[in-house]
Amino acid sequence: MTDEENIAIENIVASTSLAEKLDLSKIALALEGSEYEPEQFPGLIYRLQEPKTAVLIFRSGKVNCTGAKTIDAVNKTINTIVEKLKKAGVQVNSNPDIVVQNIVAVYDLHMQLNLTNIAMSLGLENVEYEPEQFPGLVYRIEEPKVVLLLFGSGKVVCTGAKEKGEISQAVKILRKDLEKITAIK
Repeated sequence: MTDEENIAIENIVASTSLAEKLDLSKIALALEGSEYEPEQFPGLIYRLQEPKTAVLIFRSGKVNCTGAKTIDAVNKTINTIVEKLKKAGVQVNSNPDIVVQNIVAVYDLHMQLNLTNIAMSLGLENVEYEPEQFPGLVYRIEEPKVVLLLFGSGKVVCTGAKEKGEISQAVKILRKDLEKITAIK
């Protein structure tokens, strides 16, 4: 199995702008099952079953999509929201620009890691490891600009990527760095 096949995207967070201003009270009535409690949170929350995602809609017209596992699911979610709002008589952009803010993925190295050894070998500039605070080692990569969380089990969580290729690139860098310090072979 290649690195690419072994990477599982868990969450994609994307944003867009649907209008200059939105009436969230009106939208709350139009979107059945939406949650809007402005005293607790300034946005309206709407969950879709297919794809299984959630959107946060703000008065400013900004929308955040979370929970998607593919870019297609992000696009489908935003298109669904646009269509539902239009049907409800809400004026929105028909084809909004969607920007991926963050991709969270999981990768398994399929081996145990000695995090103390890795922390000492990789140096302090890009590594944080305080096992009494958090069981994982935090490894920051400059290019692509992502953060990898390494666990003793060999599981790695990648966050901060804007596209899937950055995750693959980060995994290759991690493997190369770990091979240098003989943490894995």
